[in-house]
Amino acid sequence: MASTTLSTSIPTRRDSFSNLIPNKPLNPKVFNFAFLKRAAPRGVVATWRTAEHGGALVAEEEEDEEMGRIRRLQNGSDVRGVAIEGEKGRAVDLTAAAVEAIAESFAEWMIEGMESGRRVSISVGRDPRISGGALSVAVFAGVSRAGCLVFDMGLATTPACFMSTVLPPFSYDASIMLTASHLPYTRNGMKFFTKRGGLSSPEVEEICDRAAVKYANRVVKVSTLLRTPPSKVDFMAAYSQHLRDIIKQRINHPLHYDTPLKGFQIIVNAGNGSGGFFTWDVLDKLGADTFGSLHLNPDGMFPNHIPNPEDKTAMSLTRAAVLEHGADLGVVFDTDVDRSGVVDHEGNPINGDKLIALMSAIILREHPGSTVVTDARTSVALTKFITNRGGQHCLYRVGYRNVIDKGIQLDADGIETHLMMETSGHGALKENYFLDDGAYMVVKIIIEMVRMKLEGSNEGIGSLIKDLEEPLESVELRLNVISEPSFAKEKAVEIIETFRNFVEEGKLEGWELDSCGDCWVHEGCLVDLNDNPKPIDAQMYRIKVYDKENGEVGWVHLRQSIHNPNLVLNMQSSLSGGCLQITRDFRDKFLVASGCDRFLDVDQVEKFLSTRLAR
Repeated sequence: MASTTLSTSIPTRRDSFSNLIPNKPLNPKVFNFAFLKRAAPRGVVATWRTAEHGGALVAEEEEDEEMGRIRRLQNGSDVRGVAIEGEKGRAVDLTAAAVEAIAESFAEWMIEGMESGRRVSISVGRDPRISGGALSVAVFAGVSRAGCLVFDMGLATTPACFMSTVLPPFSYDASIMLTASHLPYTRNGMKFFTKRGGLSSPEVEEICDRAAVKYANRVVKVSTLLRTPPSKVDFMAAYSQHLRDIIKQRINHPLHYDTPLKGFQIIVNAGNGSGGFFTWDVLDKLGADTFGSLHLNPDGMFPNHIPNPEDKTAMSLTRAAVLEHGADLGVVFDTDVDRSGVVDHEGNPINGDKLIALMSAIILREHPGSTVVTDARTSVALTKFITNRGGQHCLYRVGYRNVIDKGIQLDADGIETHLMMETSGHGALKENYFLDDGAYMVVKIIIEMVRMKLEGSNEGIGSLIKDLEEPLESVELRLNVISEPSFAKEKAVEIIETFRNFVEEGKLEGWELDSCGDCWVHEGCLVDLNDNPKPIDAQMYRIKVYDKENGEVGWVHLRQSIHNPNLVLNMQSSLSGGCLQITRDFRDKFLVASGCDRFLDVDQVEKFLSTRLAR
């Protein structure tokens, strides 16, 4: 049965569509489908099918489900989806056709923002996921269809994609990275860069809206044409040279300038992602001993563990290798190397708050009094650590793009801000284009490690955070929203606003909305009080928890997940059993009392309570 799908963006009354249906059978060979494409109502996909008997054509009105498929691929400032089969209950939604439409829309968006008369150049990189090759071709097709020049970087890192827009002689106008970070091999995604950095959530939303219209209007949902074949470039070699030059220049070793890492053993765990280059193209060429490094070869099935500095297996394997070989430092990268974590020479994992503290110690020595921006899940102890070193600590919304953009805004407003870092390991430095680059973070740590050694210290980088206190208890729980996917975000916001009202009305005794300097939670977690506030991409609140005997004893952070239809509940307590009491109050005095438990899967909450009470 022949089928042609048509749609339009021209507004026409929905009830007038029936007037377009002819009263007699039409010859599909001569019928002007372009007319129907122009005339169909906005939001309606007109599907014309040849009937099995008599050759008659009938029209059906369908909701813009195809457009919705593209819009649902947006995850904050990224695009993410299922690229290959293999996930139970999840169908493939990041198809080649979807990727082509999104890439073309990004390219057109770039063209509109550039001076006329010059062709826009866009580089494309990918991590080793097994879907990367096919989706790269779709990106090439989309960018080429828009009329842009395409440059194929091949296997790359996310930070390298941005750097390809600023490092000469490349200096492309924009870049696209195909990656889904630490997610399973079945997933993939897209990250977008211009010379000013990564795109914001509203910008990616605009691009996905454009792509949705393109996708719904295309009869053939596959890439069919590469107007301009991509030019292959070896940018990773130039990027590696850039990192090597920084290390040599800043260490300025008095005895061996070109091999400043001679005598140091550094173990890298790349997790079979894109980070192996850092071993053979950076460390080895600077004289480091990298024997004992783990999982350097790219493998898009990630057979050993999730490439993620927050992953316990990744950190424990790296710790074991550091101790076995007596190494000076261990490094863990995520898949696309925009995040990292380290292990000191004593085998102590340094990630999360500890990594932020380590970077803060380094940055505040170089830039006394600087502000450090983090997400609002960091500990009270980290604030104390930063302020004890003369720095300022700004707590801001969860989401690495939010944290980085806040730092950029503060620095532009005259508040010196050199470090922005999220507990996930995303960290950006003013000196490095405000770019979250896991390799650059490690470069800073290595330079500090060598500097300490040259000054006669044998303590290692772990000594820089020896006075960082750890919270007695720290817990994260997730509550899935029970709703149709298209309504989950709206329901999540409703629940979070109800939570805010309960706190403000004093229904949870000892709980108060938190604030940080000029940033207040009362409008959606640390909203900007300036002339150009950033739009809120996910609703969230941070609460201080007090008791009558001990004063402030912890905090609660409830947020809407950017990537999944759930709420995330984080809490920390300085009292033994404090998180148990916080969770009990959250369940009994909010979830049950408000009736919100009817719209949430509270299994993790119940499991946590039952497990702790059984001890």
